[in-house]
Amino acid sequence: MKIVKFGGSSLATGEQVEKVFNIVTSDPERKIVVVSAPGKRHAEDTKVTDLLIDCAKTYLQFGEGKSSFDAVVERYALIARELGLPDKITKKIHDDLLASLNGDKRHPQKYLDAVKASGEDNNAKLITAYFKLRGIEAYYVNPKDAGLIVSDEPGNAQCLPESYEALFELRNRPGVLIFPGFFGYNKEGEVVTFSRSGSDITGSILANGTKADLYENFTDVDAVYSVNPTMVQNPKELRELTYREMRELSYAGFSVFHDEALMPAFRAGIPVNIKNTNYPSKPGTRIVNERENTNGPVIGIASDNGFCSIYVSKYLLNREIGFGRRLLHIIEDFGLSFEHMPSGIDDISIILRQDQMDLAQEENIIKRIKQELQADNVKIEHNLAIIMVVGEGMRRNVGTAARASNALAREGINLEMINQGSSEVSMMFGVKEVDENRAVQALYEEFFVGVPV
Repeated sequence: MKIVKFGGSSLATGEQVEKVFNIVTSDPERKIVVVSAPGKRHAEDTKVTDLLIDCAKTYLQFGEGKSSFDAVVERYALIARELGLPDKITKKIHDDLLASLNGDKRHPQKYLDAVKASGEDNNAKLITAYFKLRGIEAYYVNPKDAGLIVSDEPGNAQCLPESYEALFELRNRPGVLIFPGFFGYNKEGEVVTFSRSGSDITGSILANGTKADLYENFTDVDAVYSVNPTMVQNPKELRELTYREMRELSYAGFSVFHDEALMPAFRAGIPVNIKNTNYPSKPGTRIVNERENTNGPVIGIASDNGFCSIYVSKYLLNREIGFGRRLLHIIEDFGLSFEHMPSGIDDISIILRQDQMDLAQEENIIKRIKQELQADNVKIEHNLAIIMVVGEGMRRNVGTAARASNALAREGINLEMINQGSSEVSMMFGVKEVDENRAVQALYEEFFVGVPV
């Protein structure tokens, strides 16, 4: 049995939905279909989820918002018309969305979750109607009825362990099951969403819960590339990755697959196949537990920007018991999360997203670190980019860091920091944002040009 998930671009128009129908019905093993809300139809378009967020905020502020409401309903109505569906499905979507918007507003974050989730929920109902119109035995499945129970963390739900046993029963249901992605229900029966792009997470949870043989994730690219194709022309496609490699690459900017989505499938040992809705016959990229390392030490290079570093130096810092704990406690007091923490014998850096702090907070953080830790020097470096060089082969190859450093040096790019991941399948380099593209290109030339993948 296969779990198959389709992203927003695969469901943005009637033509795309018809492709989804053909893909699902071409393989009887495709039993459960996880759907996103309709995505962009073209580069300048707006995703339905973004329309819903705008609509919810308008209702919260003014109590109504006809124009934004109409914009959402019209997106579904257009898809329904393109598919030849009767008007009653659009009327149902209209009524369901209105009910969500007129729901309890006493907890704005929970209200926003309920409205956002309607994007996937209503799309699942529309797609179910189309499958039935085409003569397929298909059923819409509400996550609550299926037993998908999640933690009460709006916008960041985590699947609770008891869900998996309940979800296994989906195997026994007849027909094709259409399941809305992105959300579950807390124990009080309220809608709670996963983090953004969370339909990937839903698919992975269902793959785990139903003990599927394969989780197919359909999107709008042929495969995962070794590097961002907007930075390097015609980068190499990757046929196979391990979970660890994909997790590192997703975290560092690979947007093709949600980084949190891998864990449920990984725990169950279920392979993931990323494929293109527009070219379903292409093999795509498989994500597996283990693979043969035939490509050299590096499988992919990813980058992301918008980081800053809090640099702290103190003589004999390494001998001071509890220094790191007290430093992180200060960071925690300001409600900040950190990404990396490279250190030396007399200094340590905390790498974090710089949009978490304003100038006043930065000044207070520096002040507290100096006073409470008696640090010799504290400074914050802004506008950094983090580049991840990833590959299982790095664990068995000597000199990867030297090759990477030399490639950057040849381009005149100054390294702000370097850190080896404890998993030994990744290496992090920090550079100035202005050097990000050149750095990625230099590393790609070093590890991939002339090297088979």
